[in-house]
Amino acid sequence: MKRIHFTAEDLARTRVAPTIGVAAETFDSVRMLRDRDAGPAFRGWQTSVRGRLGEQAGPLAALMPARGPLIDAMSLMGAAPSIDEAVDTWMGAPRALLRAELEHIGFHPAHRTWARGLLDGTREARLQVAAALRSCHRVTVAPYWGRVRSHLGEVRAGYVRALADGGVDRLLATLGGPAARWRPPVLEVDHVRDADVHLNGRGLVIAPTMFSVHQIELLFPPLDPSRPPTLAVPTPSDAPPCSALWESAGESGVPALDELLGRTRAAVLRGRRSPGAAPRSWPAVWASPRRPRPTTPRRCATLACSPPAGRAKPPCTPSPRWACPC
Repeated sequence: MKRIHFTAEDLARTRVAPTIGVAAETFDSVRMLRDRDAGPAFRGWQTSVRGRLGEQAGPLAALMPARGPLIDAMSLMGAAPSIDEAVDTWMGAPRALLRAELEHIGFHPAHRTWARGLLDGTREARLQVAAALRSCHRVTVAPYWGRVRSHLGEVRAGYVRALADGGVDRLLATLGGPAARWRPPVLEVDHVRDADVHLNGRGLVIAPTMFSVHQIELLFPPLDPSRPPTLAVPTPSDAPPCSALWESAGESGVPALDELLGRTRAAVLRGRRSPGAAPRSWPAVWASPRRPRPTTPRRCATLACSPPAGRAKPPCTPSPRWACPC
């Protein structure tokens, strides 16, 4: 259990946010694909997306080991609702922030060389994670994001009504269902780790989340202890409207991109295999973004490691083989 201690100043500075961000929701969605007990409300979603993620999800899965600490995607990629903004934030994240979030991750031995590049902040490693984030988002979140945001907006509106009707006391007393209990001035939250958290006047940001169904999480900005932490609260997963979110949601934007670039180029851009294409490893496509974009997956490995004419061949970063997370 986590016990969050409020002062009068903390109560005055408590506010609600619309979302923890599309990047964090995407990370949580990949985790949920490995979960066989997500609940009946997500059964339609799991059936729809399961088996559609392959190697492109590998870097995200590597950052989410089955045991030990996990990264805080909101700290690394922001709380923006746009995947483009999230990728921009990730690419510009300070190296100190990367180290703070990643140094305690228990990486699989096969991924440790790649992880060292990520800890060092190399652009290639960042691009690989960015490509994986986009690919996973396109499959697991993007087709449903409009409905999910509307659902989260309704939940947030409920928070706002509670604030208007009875202040922060009413909000905290009705937050999180049986997983949270408001015993002024302490909010008790069910959690696998036991801790007392003193807000010390920073306040608290409360945000609903869709794909994190296991427990309420308290997220801290690792490099700025003066900023308020965020309490990520799962929306009720047994609510009937939940299952309706996954009905008749098609793959967003695929036909338009195929028509614009051609099926093969569009598939390479998305970081996945196109029908009939030769097998490849995802890092080869993104390893060298300044060189000409390969037109077929078969040429990717050659282009990624071939230097321009007249220059010495640079060493290639080993590309780990990734297992499908689902």
